[in-house]
Formats: sequence, structure tokens, C-alpha cells
Amino acid sequence: MDSRVFFRRLAFLSVVSAVLMVSVVGSPVRVSAQTDTGDIPDLVGIWDGSPRSRPINGPTMPWTSDNFPVLNERALAFQAVFDEAIAGKYDCVPAASPALQYDPYFLEVVQWPDRVLFRYEKDDQLRTVWLDGREPFPNEYTLQGFSVGGYEGNELIVETTRFVFDIAGFDDYNGIPSSQLKKVTERYWRDGEELRMTLTLEDPLFLREPASYTTRWLPAPEGYKLNPYECDAEEARRSVRYMIPKYR
Repeated sequence: MDSRVFFRRLAFLSVVSAVLMVSVVGSPVRVSAQTDTGDIPDLVGIWDGSPRSRPINGPTMPWTSDNFPVLNERALAFQAVFDEAIAGKYDCVPAASPALQYDPYFLEVVQWPDRVLFRYEKDDQLRTVWLDGREPFPNEYTLQGFSVGGYEGNELIVETTRFVFDIAGFDDYNGIPSSQLKKVTERYWRDGEELRMTLTLEDPLFLREPASYTTRWLPAPEGYKLNPYECDAEEARRSVRYMIPKYR
């Protein structure tokens, strides 16, 4: 076959393939909800969640006697047999909601028309909050779950489900797990120069009723960049050697 004929046919097939691809995939998704940017709170920036902004996390923070979740018998049983040495953090397993949001590190927020990105300095985690109404795939269960959201007044409302079972999914210091039924609802808003959030946690497999806490971030120092977490699995497990084992 003449080379010129071959390349003409190849070009024709490329055009046909492109047309077929457009007809199958369709046009890009466009966000139709809340197009008035004046109604959208400005959450963009790098935010300081260190002890400069709030008390450091621990057995009583952010959970206190006033808001500590009411555990059912299943959760109490898990908590009773929990051994600190099996916590995933010693294998560089990232923290998940509701602990990730309160860990004393910096947070970067990026707002796009169809999504909001939360990038956490802790554990180098990136969460995507979809604003376009999409649904998760049937088998889409992850450590950070699947997040959808929208704007209501001056707030960003985020709802996250589709978590995997996590032996330390409540936090990494109370020995309370979380299940695939865990649901986390976050409300973000600006209070002057501060970023504020109220988080509500539900998990009918382990909690008798919802629990919540409210926290804040302060603006990061000018020019601050998120630092890589760089967890080393061998180094992270080194401290386990010095723990007194609960079971022998």
C-alpha cells in the first residue's frame, strides 16, 4: 500500500475514534449548584492546627466528659482487649476521621467548582470532597471514606461514609474502633480570620448516639508550606519494642 494512502486512512480512523469517544463519554461534568460565588465561603489557604490554635489532642481532647461518645457493649469489649502495640500508627497507617481533623498539624484547603481538597500535613493525607453529586462505586470503601458536600449559607457541609473497619478508627489513643457504618459530618465556616469546624460522628455498631466536637485553625505564618510527614515504618515500630505487652 502507498504510504500516503496508509497515513490518510490512519488519520481518518483517528478522527472517527475521537468522535466515538466523545459520544460515549459525553461532555465534561459541569456543576450547576450554587453558581453565585458570593455565597461561597472563602476557606482557601494553609491553616495552623498546632497547639497554638487549640489544646493538644490526647485522651481528653477533643473528647471530654461533656462530649465523650457513649459506647455500646461491643465498643467497650473492643476497648477492653485493645493493645497499644497493634495500633496501625506504628505501621504508618494514616489516621482517619474523626481524629485526623484534630491532630496538631497544618491543613491546606483548596476550593474548585466541583470539589474541595483537604490536604493534611499529618500522614500526608489528601481528602477530596465532591460537590457535583456523584455517587461512590458499590465496592468503594477506604480508610478515609467517600466524601460529598455542598454549601449552605456561609458554611461548607461535608458528609463522609464508606469507611473500612479500623481497629483504631475512633482515634489513636483511646482504643476504640470504627466500622463500615461510620458516618462523619463536618461543617466548616470562617469566623473572622479563623477557620472553624464542627464534626459529628455516628457509628451504630459502636456508639449509642452521635458525638461531636468543635475546633478551629488559625492562619498559617506567611509563606508556610506543608512539610512532608515521611513516616518510616521501621522507625515507627521501634517504640513498640519498649511497650509492656498486654498479652504474652
